[in-house]
Parts: sequence; structure tokens; C-alpha cells
Amino acid sequence: MREYLQTILLESGTLSTQDILLHIVSAAVISIAIYISYWISHVGTAYSKKFNVSLVTLTILTATVMTVIGNNIALSLGMVGALSIVRFRTAIKDSRDTTYIFWAIIVGICCGVGDYLVACVGSCVVFLVLLLLGRVRNENRMLLIVRGDRNHATDIEGAVFKQFNGKALLKVKNSTADAVELIYEMSRSVYQLNYKNDQEITDILYGIEGTEYVNIVAQSDEITG
Repeated sequence: MREYLQTILLESGTLSTQDILLHIVSAAVISIAIYISYWISHVGTAYSKKFNVSLVTLTILTATVMTVIGNNIALSLGMVGALSIVRFRTAIKDSRDTTYIFWAIIVGICCGVGDYLVACVGSCVVFLVLLLLGRVRNENRMLLIVRGDRNHATDIEGAVFKQFNGKALLKVKNSTADAVELIYEMSRSVYQLNYKNDQEITDILYGIEGTEYVNIVAQSDEITG
């Protein structure tokens, strides 16, 4: 019985146990580079430890699947059919995360079919590119929200126009019979003009009769939570 179980465990089609270990271990080693790259490029932002660990396991699992498939066309079609019923609904917080997912899958495929050189060279190039450009950030947009007396809407618009040299874009204008709410959008560099003038925009707007509130909000494309 023991010999029978050992025979089953050691059976792996055309691959030897050494080949299987080499495929999976190489995928695990290269996945560490993916882990480090993600950690470096996302430090100080919406960094997810769970997602980073998932990249490592995804690489190993992809290599395992490719090792099982090998050159068996029938098995590969069956595997594609089985995996096609799986639906993923995890929200991608950062567009760069998609890059890391594809990186992990491609490394797993390369290692699973024994193309270690392709996996290593490709990973080195991607690692360097992400190391140099991975910390590029979208400039946060600033929103200026003002609510005041409708009769003084012109005064509010004129004050904002003058303070930011006409570079603050009016995106929304909500009004009732007595009040008006204005929402301006500007880049952070334009918002810095606010500190170069004698008075800040909040002081100017509150100096206009009927102003109820002034809110300044930083808006980003990144999804958090």
C-alpha cells in the first residue's frame, strides 16, 4: 500500500519531481521581486498587505497550473473551461494593480513551462521601470465649495476669478430662491496661488455678505477603503 501511494504521488506525466519543484520554486523566488516592487511603489499610498501577498500566491498558483497543463491541449481546454466559471469582483484601488496582476500571471506561466530566462529578464525590466516610474502620482484636484446669498453670486464668482487668475473652473452651480452653491475645480498648483496673495480665499469669501460656508476638498482618482 505504501509503495502504491508513493507511486501515485511521484507520478506527474512527463515531468519529474525535480522539474516540478524547479518550476514552482523559481516562480516563488521571482514572486518575491514582485512583492518588493509593489511594496516600494505603493509605500505611503493605499498599500494593501493582503493584495501584495496575493500576488505571490497568484504567481505560484499560475506556475502550478501551467505545470499541470504542460503540452496537453485537451487538459488546457478543460482548465480554461473550469476557470471561466470563476468570477472576480474585487475592486482595483489603483490602475497599477492591474499591471502587478498581469506580471504575476505572466511570471507564473513562464516558470510553469520552464522559460526561466524569459521570466527573469522580463521581471528585471519591469522591476526597473516600476522602480523609476512607479511613484508617479496624479496631481490631486482641489474643489472649492461655496454657499451664499443668491443676490451676491456675482460677487462670489468675481472674487474666485480674481484670486485664482481665472484658472478655477466652475463645475457646478446649484441655486434656490434665496441661496446659491458654487463648486470650483482646480489643480493643486493653481490652488497654491491662494497663499501668494495678501488674503486667503476663505477670508475674502466670508467677507462677502450672505456667505454661509466655504469648503475646500482634495479630490483624488484613487479608491480607498
